Amino acid sequence: MSTPLVGIVMGSDSDWPLVQKAADTLTAFGVAFDVRVISAHRTPDLAFDYAANAEARGLKVIIAAAGGAAHLGGVLAAHTVLPVIGIPVAGGALNGLDALYATLQMPAGIPVATVTLGSAGPVNAALLAVQILGTADPDLRAKFHAYKDELKSKVAEGNAKVRAQRAQ
Repeated sequence: MSTPLVGIVMGSDSDWPLVQKAADTLTAFGVAFDVRVISAHRTPDLAFDYAANAEARGLKVIIAAAGGAAHLGGVLAAHTVLPVIGIPVAGGALNGLDALYATLQMPAGIPVATVTLGSAGPVNAALLAVQILGTADPDLRAKFHAYKDELKSKVAEGNAKVRAQRAQ
């Protein structure tokens, strides 16, 4: 197995059913990744160690998913020079709005790219990781071009289907 290029970290194992979409997307592009459950609040030393040593382990991008206070992305970003992509996880009393705000509201110098709440979030996090990796990997960039062409084809097919149904 090749060295993971992307680290996927979630604050709780209950996040896995959602976050697995990121893993599936990276797999579809042939990008090696590793998955961990690390809590910014319950295991802060582990979060520090993971981020501080990520570059030495060969990671190029970190995806961090967390709900509630959602400090995981920021904690990881504070301890690495690698790009961190935050996935706010919906749930709790504010249905993810708290996680979205926490992931977005990083102080200057600690950037966390933030994707959307819901099932599109993990997919977009993985796609953003692929785009970042693709800046240095022409083969991966070519795969992303093909992916974008596939999206265009699906829209064209949908248009043809709707127009045909309307004509009946």
